[in-house]
Amino acid sequence: SRAASGAECVAGVGDPRTGLAELGAVWQEATAAARAALAEPRLGPVAQWAAIGPYRLLTALPPDSVQDPAVGPLLSPAHRELARTAEVYLDCAGQAGRTAAELGVHRQTLYYRLSRVEQLTGLDLDDGEDRLLLHMALKRARL
Repeated sequence: SRAASGAECVAGVGDPRTGLAELGAVWQEATAAARAALAEPRLGPVAQWAAIGPYRLLTALPPDSVQDPAVGPLLSPAHRELARTAEVYLDCAGQAGRTAAELGVHRQTLYYRLSRVEQLTGLDLDDGEDRLLLHMALKRARL
């Protein structure tokens, strides 16, 4: 659907199999890899199932599955920059210096935004499970 709207075309490749009996599994892997490449351009334009990392789990969720209620407020258009900040922070393994540099902001700005993320979601970014929930919800929202 994005290709029809002018977005980049992508393709997915499943793991090699032998025999037609496994065609369905390869198809599912290939379509999941293509969905991941649309969500995360660094994976494409030809995404390999084996290389999409956590998207292997996330693409297995039904497309209309419910978003976690704690993360819902952060995913509103009004908080797009806060969501991006949180995702980059989590992608950078919580390293403030790297995150601030990648976002092009001062560390104090980063700390303020992360505080706002915690306020909006009720999640504690010092808690590993809360970080995992937030990271997966942010990645899932882009699929």
